[in-house]
Amino acid sequence: MSQNSNTEDTIDLKELFFSLIAQWKLIALCVILSVICALLYLRVTPDTYSVDALVQVEENKGASAALLGDLSNMIEQKQPAQAEIELLKSRLVLGSAIKALNLDLRIAGTENSFTDRLLSPHDYQTEYSKTSVLFKDNGKSFDIRQFEVPAYFHDKNLRLDFQQGKYTLTDPATEQVVFSAPLNQRSQLQSEHGEWKVAIYSQDQFKAPYLVRKQSLPAAVKSILANYSVAEKGKMTGVLGLNYQGTDKQHITEVLNAILAAYSQQNIERRSAETAQTLKFLDEQLPELRQQLDVAEREFNTFRQQFNTVDVTKESELYLTQSISLETQKAQLEQQVAEASAKYTNEHPVMQQMNAQLAAINKRINQLEGTLKQLPDLQRRYLQLFREVEVKQQLYTALLNSYQQLRIAKAGEIGNVRVVDTAVEPLEPIKPKKLQILILSIFLGGFLGTLLALLRNMLRSGIKDSSQIENELDLPVYATVPRSPAQNGYIKLAKKKKYIPILAVKNSDDIAIESLRSMRTAIHFALSNARNNIVMISGPAPEVGKSFISTNLAAILAQSQKRVLLIDADLRRGYIHKYFNQNHQPGLAEYLNKQATLNEVIKATDIPGLDLLTRGKSPVNPSELLSTPLFGEMLTQLSSQYDHILIDTSPILAVTDGIIISQHAGVNLLIARYAQTQMKELELTVNRFEQAGVKVNGVILNDIQRSSAGYGYGYNYAYSYKASKNED
Repeated sequence: MSQNSNTEDTIDLKELFFSLIAQWKLIALCVILSVICALLYLRVTPDTYSVDALVQVEENKGASAALLGDLSNMIEQKQPAQAEIELLKSRLVLGSAIKALNLDLRIAGTENSFTDRLLSPHDYQTEYSKTSVLFKDNGKSFDIRQFEVPAYFHDKNLRLDFQQGKYTLTDPATEQVVFSAPLNQRSQLQSEHGEWKVAIYSQDQFKAPYLVRKQSLPAAVKSILANYSVAEKGKMTGVLGLNYQGTDKQHITEVLNAILAAYSQQNIERRSAETAQTLKFLDEQLPELRQQLDVAEREFNTFRQQFNTVDVTKESELYLTQSISLETQKAQLEQQVAEASAKYTNEHPVMQQMNAQLAAINKRINQLEGTLKQLPDLQRRYLQLFREVEVKQQLYTALLNSYQQLRIAKAGEIGNVRVVDTAVEPLEPIKPKKLQILILSIFLGGFLGTLLALLRNMLRSGIKDSSQIENELDLPVYATVPRSPAQNGYIKLAKKKKYIPILAVKNSDDIAIESLRSMRTAIHFALSNARNNIVMISGPAPEVGKSFISTNLAAILAQSQKRVLLIDADLRRGYIHKYFNQNHQPGLAEYLNKQATLNEVIKATDIPGLDLLTRGKSPVNPSELLSTPLFGEMLTQLSSQYDHILIDTSPILAVTDGIIISQHAGVNLLIARYAQTQMKELELTVNRFEQAGVKVNGVILNDIQRSSAGYGYGYNYAYSYKASKNED
């Protein structure tokens, strides 16, 4: 038992290989269909190009930082690469590129379906520029120089129709004309939805309409992002790679360069924003400070002219030096607090630290003021005026120096990003890869063909070994008939000439005929123990080759100097008369209906010793005719006139005709087709015979071939077996 299971579960790779070879037509068909689909795809799919660029994010400001010194710490703000990637994808940058090239205007042709692209493709081209959008259609073109529509119609297709010297815009949803104006001029209209400003120029005549869509900024950005990508080249390199794809290589190059220009511009503006704010503050403070300095100098000079020069003691000089230093620090710190307050709140640690320093300086100044009050009045006034002049002079000089440095830094500001590589128009498309697609289509077709072939074998798996019949049904296999290539040619010829040559006559040395000759001994042995010399040949289902076996076996028996009668008892679809190139009427049906005599229906053939009884005209009640006593009497009468009588019958599982005829036969043979007839079918057929009290003498396994190896069984016995009316 274990050995049998192992045998059944073993896959014969050699047999599997030959099974695929036998179905090479199916595999080739799948390959051809796959290649055709690939060619259709390549025809309707436009070429896609790709452009790229490189951007470097720098960590410092270069020459500006050297000029500003510590002041650069307040201005410089480093941006990581990830932040720059998000900026490159932002509406700020992409929106500027969209506005620069009018990328928010989409134009498409209406004759661009799959069938149109396959049979009559249009050469649609859209050229974007700063001033207009030019659309070309097979040599004709129109130019949209202005297209401002109400917000209600944003992201909606409008049908553009051209007429004699004018155009109309129609809402496809409502079929309502929303705008109409003459060509080659700027037109303006105030509607219920808002203001229209449209200018379309063209000198050509157009028959087909076009679709025009004004996109909103989010929709236009989304359209670009669908084919746009930014990624860092390596980890922590600060080098960003930009990529943009499209069908128009010139257009995608312009778009990517526009994005680079917009990004560089915004980066410079962002980097110089704080410098500009500081310059604005200094522009306001310097005139006021200069005025304060002039007032302090006039008062000091007036005091000196009035009281002449006052000798300052060393103690006073020390006080003066400390006072000037503190006042200068205080003025500078107040300036820094004013600048920082624009960015930070009072609770910020930076503001708290500056305020603490300012409080300490004020405290020290108050202490010095207390010391000043102890000096003589004239000396005290001299020191105060001198201090005011020195403090304002130093402060003004410092601010003027900072102002000049900031002006130089702003003039040389280049941002912290550098465009390493700009977009260059590509030479070759990146997709579709035509050669790769064709090669893949061949492999895919071969794979699908192989899969279908294997699936077909699994669904049509049947008997593959004669020992299987002998072991499971305990029936002898009289012969195994190989497939005859010559017979397949005869079958194809019969479809044209309605004549099938007999293989035993035309190709007597064929391997299939040799197998049938080998079973003559088995038939003689079976007939020696039978009640008569009648051999019935049938099968479980149609298309198993019973007519082929019956005809050639009868010819072989006749060639051995025997008188043989071949009866076509398949009253529904019998075609044995085609093997002998004879008319099927009159035949068995006419005899059983008592419309013809026995001598009229039995016809001699070209083969000596072989007579033929055709089926006749297909009756409406074949089973009832075969059940009449007249049929049995006919067989009894003919049995004594011939050495062998071979009866070809209808399939057993399809109709009951074969079971009725088997009651009169001495030997009953079943035909099974290799790899097609299921074991379950044979088992059911044998059970039918046993239920009728008839013994099946043996089986003939037909059409042996190195073919499919199936490993599953499917059963369907609802056979259709109706009479063929085309010859009646």
